Amino acid sequence: QTLCQQWPYCRKRCSYCNFNTYVVPAVDEATMRACLVREAHTLLRLSQVHSITSVFFGGGTPSLASPHTIAAVLEAVAGAAHLPTNAEVTLEANPSSTDTSRLTGFRAAGVNRLSIGVQSLDDTELRLLGREHTAAEARKAVEAAKGLFPGRTSIDLIFGLPGQSQDTWAQGLEAALGLCDDHISLYQLTLERGTALAAQVRGGTLPLPPQDLLADMYQTARTVLVAAGFRHYEVSNFARKGALSNHNLSYWRADQYIGVGPGAHGRFVPQGEGSCSREARVQTLDPVAWMREVQCQGHGTRSRVVLSPLEQLEELLTLGLRTDEGVTHERWRHFSPQLSLQAVFGVPGEARALQEQGWLLLDGSGLRCTWAGLAVLDSLLPDLLCQLQGR
Repeated sequence: QTLCQQWPYCRKRCSYCNFNTYVVPAVDEATMRACLVREAHTLLRLSQVHSITSVFFGGGTPSLASPHTIAAVLEAVAGAAHLPTNAEVTLEANPSSTDTSRLTGFRAAGVNRLSIGVQSLDDTELRLLGREHTAAEARKAVEAAKGLFPGRTSIDLIFGLPGQSQDTWAQGLEAALGLCDDHISLYQLTLERGTALAAQVRGGTLPLPPQDLLADMYQTARTVLVAAGFRHYEVSNFARKGALSNHNLSYWRADQYIGVGPGAHGRFVPQGEGSCSREARVQTLDPVAWMREVQCQGHGTRSRVVLSPLEQLEELLTLGLRTDEGVTHERWRHFSPQLSLQAVFGVPGEARALQEQGWLLLDGSGLRCTWAGLAVLDSLLPDLLCQLQGR
């Protein structure tokens, strides 16, 4: 079971971002801290989870929070459930808020894995993305992180930027490889409605790379990283020397997770209310409204929806096939005791056709994508979901 805590504040909004983030003149961190602690405690009691295997501090920019706040949340988790000494505790960080003394404070607070939003090691690209750090600052931040979190430092990179070519992407990738050899997450730029970058592209001032070039960039990255000893363990994630993100793996395996903080998402069974049904929960988006709700009722859950057995299987399939291990028979049985993977996808139909075409594998391990299939998963899912819904 895992816990994800959202810190909603940023110093500046990036040009491509449509996350639930807020840029404010001043943050009342003492109140925010008290509310994060209280909501974590309430939801852990509600879920009756006995042990938390990983905690993830996401955002926003959680590296803007003080180490004191991080420590307080971890103490609340340990007070309401068992938090093993070897639990993975990840903090997302921006290069501009990760000087060595700050990172040392986070490590002392209990953080043992750092995920740094580098995005690019090219200053022109960073300006285009609206990032507030330079390439030199990013390098410095990653070097400091590697010293404090050896073997447990991850960097994020974005590809498919306006004006980016196959060559500039390959060069950026090589530069990143020279900097961080534990864990790399790659994300194709998506133009979200309402963002500054989307407006520029729509206005015709910035051209996006064509679709076939984007596919080539992704394949280049996979080939280069695997040749460098990385395991491509999830569509967007690559790890070397066993440095996989256990927290993210728990999402893709459809484990229970508890979302704490403004806009956080969760999936768990509220056993404390006597329920035995898994719910999808979302916390109130606006931090001020969320804090008010937590102070009144102990949590700021804005919506809770009971997931039907079919919806749970749809999520398991959609998330599980993102990984190189796919959906195992054991995990499928946990959600579908009556109907096996073989009974759903081993019979004549869409899934059988996808197997024959070389996109999917169904064997003694379970159902998973082939190397080729992982790159086109989004185009495979509609057929698979259709076959699942027909059972």
